[in-house]
Amino acid sequence: MSSSLVDASEARKARLLALRKRKAGADGDDAQDSEHPVKHRNFDPETRQLRKYAGEDATDTVERVVDGLAEKIIAEDAERRNQELDVFSIAPKRPNWDLKREMERKLAKLERKTQEAILLLTRQRLAAQKGQGQDEDILGAMNAQVRQQEAADSSDED
Repeated sequence: MSSSLVDASEARKARLLALRKRKAGADGDDAQDSEHPVKHRNFDPETRQLRKYAGEDATDTVERVVDGLAEKIIAEDAERRNQELDVFSIAPKRPNWDLKREMERKLAKLERKTQEAILLLTRQRLAAQKGQGQDEDILGAMNAQVRQQEAADSSDED
């Protein structure tokens, strides 16, 4: 089993060596590769030193982009602070928004009671139109209405 692993590793090494030779033959840079093994755009092979950045106008750096930006922001902030405080910008656009918010809660209770009253009146009219047991339906509806008002009054007191 170990002999098969050794054979497989030797076959792989041979394939990699053949691939390297084929790649080197396609480039035709065998002589240059041996003279300058390190290829970097910031490396000077003659002096064996790192090159300094020579292109001034090649790209914008972050420092150039933000140069003067801090002073501009500080000046704008100082200008805003020096301006007179505008009362209209502080005041709410709708001065009664808090009143509307509080009234919505109370109106929700009234809306519920209104819907119940409309339903009661509708039932009374339907019962009157049928003509069957008109007195009993009206009396029962009136008793139910009285009970609902008492229940609502007790819940409002809580």
